Amino acid sequence: MRATPHGGNALGIVVREVAFPPGFGLHTGNIGIKDRTEDVMILSAPPGTTAAGVFTRSRFSGPSVTLSRAHVADGRARAVVIISKNANVATGPVGDANAAEVADLTAQVVGCNTPEVIVASTGVIGVRYPMDRIRAYMHRLETGEEDAFDEPGSATTAATAIMTTDTHAKVAAARAGPARVVGIAKGVGMIEPDMATMLAVITTDAATDPASLDAMFRRVVDRTFNAVSIDTDTSTSDMAVVLASGRAGRVDRDALEAALDEVCLDLTRQLAADGEGAETLIVVTVDGARDDAQARRVAKSIVNSPLVKTAVHGRDPNWGRVAMAVGKCYEDDILAERITIRFGEAEVYPAPITPRVLEELERYLASPEVLIHVNLGVPGDGPHSLETGSFTVYGCDLTDGYVRINADYTT
Repeated sequence: MRATPHGGNALGIVVREVAFPPGFGLHTGNIGIKDRTEDVMILSAPPGTTAAGVFTRSRFSGPSVTLSRAHVADGRARAVVIISKNANVATGPVGDANAAEVADLTAQVVGCNTPEVIVASTGVIGVRYPMDRIRAYMHRLETGEEDAFDEPGSATTAATAIMTTDTHAKVAAARAGPARVVGIAKGVGMIEPDMATMLAVITTDAATDPASLDAMFRRVVDRTFNAVSIDTDTSTSDMAVVLASGRAGRVDRDALEAALDEVCLDLTRQLAADGEGAETLIVVTVDGARDDAQARRVAKSIVNSPLVKTAVHGRDPNWGRVAMAVGKCYEDDILAERITIRFGEAEVYPAPITPRVLEELERYLASPEVLIHVNLGVPGDGPHSLETGSFTVYGCDLTDGYVRINADYTT
């Protein structure tokens, strides 16, 4: 699944039906936070499930982040509950107590201990949970008045229930030997991660110990979710968690990490392509850098530049915008005369752009996905060698749709 051509991501998107691995149960419904759309998702996992998570570093992080970080610290979890369209952030001690109560209510429904529940929220900041509605809903679910859990549940249904301004559900799946890896995510704005990004829940029936899962997941997140940026803004509620039920037994660790990487990269690309108002997925690769960290800094400078984003949106092959974004990294050992810039396969600097290349570039920039490639040409230790640091980041163009969505967000 990728962005559609100019005209909006919502056009032509086909979301495939994907089930969670065996052992994971799902309930979705409407608590009544907003309209009649689904606004709660509860994912249950069998006893013995290992878990890991990474969370926003925002100084304004919400109670769900604080609580879930503590709950996942022991590497175990039995449930994830996500309330959408209400972030419950900046709501004081009452908000803290409400998040704890949501965990307790979910534990009663699932039949587990409260510390085994991960709570996530997304939506408007500064608004408390409607606890009367939540309590009443959870009571109906516990007593069977609401539909019970489907097992295995539909990941597509779960991804739909957690959407806010997303135009479509985001689901990805892969295999690691006999085990499956299935993930869902939401997020199209306020995305510039720091330890995590948006909301993502990854599930697998592979067996692995908590320490290995945590280390593996952090490596994967660093090169996938932490490589996406929509608008340079870090959310107060970001988290990405992974749960491993163990039902399929142990698998090769490298194979499991590769499957996690495949799922998280797929979700990363979907998030970038569906950025608020976005019409083009922008992929920026920087190589020939001193190290991967330098390549990441430069790539982020490019993908986050409003001038680069608007140039892509306007199908304007103005490579000077890219050069400007590279030049902003003035603390790095970068020399302009060593740099090469490409749009797709076409070199635009230092090679001069002919009228024919210009015409081809304008057509290329109308594609649903645009690659910007920069080689920094940082010299290595040998007389003819270059450094090999590289990194790829993912973002989107900047449109009037983004402005409209966020100008009208709470009204």
